[in-house]
Amino acid sequence: MPPQYRYQQVADDLANRIRSGEFPPGSRLPSRAELCEQYEVSSFVADRVYLMLKMQGLTESLPGAGVFVKDSAPDQ
Repeated sequence: MPPQYRYQQVADDLANRIRSGEFPPGSRLPSRAELCEQYEVSSFVADRVYLMLKMQGLTESLPGAGVFVKDSAPDQ
């Protein structure tokens, strides 16, 4: 198995947590600062994580409010 970038590892973990129901549709994901602390990553990595989740169709962001799990997250 080839090595993964840290942002990919964190995005995969959050995607799995979303799909398992730990973060149900409409729930708010941890803030950038919380994500940085929980996973011991930089804010750049946190931004990449949120971008990857958005590209997978799992999340949407609301400026000033945070990143939320989409109501119609795709099954994968």
